[in-house]
Amino acid sequence: MVRARGGTVAAVWISGGTGLLGARLAPALGERGLTPRLLTRRPERLAERDDREVAGWDGKNVPPATLAGTAAAIHLSGEPLFGGVPTAARRARIRESRVASTRSLVDALGELPSSQRPAVLLCASATGYYGDRGEEELDEEALPGAGFLADLCRDWEAEAARAEEHGVRCVSLRIGVVLAREGGALALMAPIFRLGLGGRLGSGRQWFSWIHAEDLTALTLACLDAAELRGPINAVAPGAVRNAELTAALGRVLRRPAVLPVPSFALRAALGEIAGELLGSRRVDPVRARELGLRWRRPELEGALRAELKPGG
Repeated sequence: MVRARGGTVAAVWISGGTGLLGARLAPALGERGLTPRLLTRRPERLAERDDREVAGWDGKNVPPATLAGTAAAIHLSGEPLFGGVPTAARRARIRESRVASTRSLVDALGELPSSQRPAVLLCASATGYYGDRGEEELDEEALPGAGFLADLCRDWEAEAARAEEHGVRCVSLRIGVVLAREGGALALMAPIFRLGLGGRLGSGRQWFSWIHAEDLTALTLACLDAAELRGPINAVAPGAVRNAELTAALGRVLRRPAVLPVPSFALRAALGEIAGELLGSRRVDPVRARELGLRWRRPELEGALRAELKPGG
């Protein structure tokens, strides 16, 4: 288990601590007796809310002082992939918010005395690392694919891995689509399905790798504890489904029809190269999570959806 040096209460540094995963992870850390130290662009919004430690940053440059004396660092921040029109400028911001911020984080680790560095860095990545792989089953040993997100994840993980040069154990969480009511893909899809306008994307045969937010939190905590774990880990549920299965399950949970397909050409016209992240097929296998002994609370898609959505609402 992650502990502070000298018997003091351990602080865990989190960027993106108010985001989808961070918002669930911070209380879970508190339940373990750990103190979340949240980096945020608007520290004044959090400073008076509770006893969490709060530090400000610009979303890219990590102040070394915010890392000093922490037991672990968890880097989750990044501009949303589907948060707007994917112009060249926005794609550059998506990349900078991940790759450049991770480079700054690792450089900041190097500036600290070894006694003040966290023992472990957990850095977000994505299953987009694998690109569009059709029917291939993908464990953590699979080679990277091609495309915008595959290139991004490869460079992102390479920057995080430099932490090992400073004696900091590094784990890259290759996160699938997170199912959570607060945000992400589910928050975008549910209103459309509630209007009866949902349906498969493209052919619907592409594999879709997902994870419930509770299981992602549990896996993140397990990665903190597993002192022998290094490198990538697939943060997905044990059963990938096809896109058509996802849309059918979402329709059943919300008691709405899911029969209006979105043609591939329409997605490509709207999203450009980022459309490949919705139309691409990734059948990802969580081999290393099983080796850690993770017990998924929500291993079945429909159960995970029901846990987050009010049926028929």
